[in-house]
This record gives sequence, C-alpha cells and structure tokens, in this order.
Amino acid sequence: MVVRIGSLLSVGSLSLCVVAAAAAPALAVTPTIVTVQSARWQPGTGAFKGLQVATIVGDPKASGEYYSYLIKMPDGVRVPPHFHAQTENVNVISGTLLVGVGDTVNAANMMPLGAGAIVSIPAGLHHYAMSKGPTIVEVSGVGPDVLTPVRQ
Repeated sequence: MVVRIGSLLSVGSLSLCVVAAAAAPALAVTPTIVTVQSARWQPGTGAFKGLQVATIVGDPKASGEYYSYLIKMPDGVRVPPHFHAQTENVNVISGTLLVGVGDTVNAANMMPLGAGAIVSIPAGLHHYAMSKGPTIVEVSGVGPDVLTPVRQ
C-alpha cells in the first residue's frame, strides 16, 4: 500500500478544522435590516440641517469604520460644491439626484441619477448635487465622513 504524505496531511488538517469548528461557540450574528419605513429618521444637523437622516450601520465620524446612512431630501435641496477625504458612495433609493463635478454649480452639466443609480465619488473630487422631487439616498463609506466646502 502506498500512502502519500500530502494526503495524510490534508486529511489530518481537515480533521483538525472539523474539531475546531465543533468546539467553537456559535456566534450570535444577525443581519441589520432597514427599510425606508422602518428607519429611525432624525433631523439633520450641520451640513444636513433641514433634512432627515437615518443611520443604518456604523458611525460616520469614526476613523476607519464602515458606515451607511440614509438622507431624505425634499424637492430642490442644493448641496453646494464640496469634497471628502475618503471615497463616498451614494445609492439613489427614490426620486432623482442631480450631480455635477467642479468648483461651481453648473446646472447644465448636472447628470440626473434615478432610483437604483449608484455613484462612487473618489476622495478629493469636488462635486455638488441637487434633489429633483422628494429624494432618498444612501451614503456609505469608511469614516470619517467629513464634508469640506469648496472655497470660492
């Protein structure tokens, strides 16, 4: 009978993995599920004053922590030119978000993003936005999430 050493090592490793998995306690992990209706909407502050904000996961102010939050915007809300030190991801949940790139708002160059559109804005890119109709967006990334206005 010929036995290969590699086969014995693989079987031995697999046995140790099965024993270790059986000995490990079950983790009590549950998903975070949030709908627009179940979100805990709060009045926005700072740059979000006049809007409604609902944190889904994480703390946007924490360094190195993944975060996700919703913003509810009435029709015509304008977000002036700004940038972030980290990549910002925006997912349009409902309504239309008009977005543009640059240091000054140019309505003719804004791109309409409807429900289901996702945009990933690189760190340092100067951009601006405006809601067309009531709009809800999800913003996510790795903190800290700091909105820095473009000086004009």
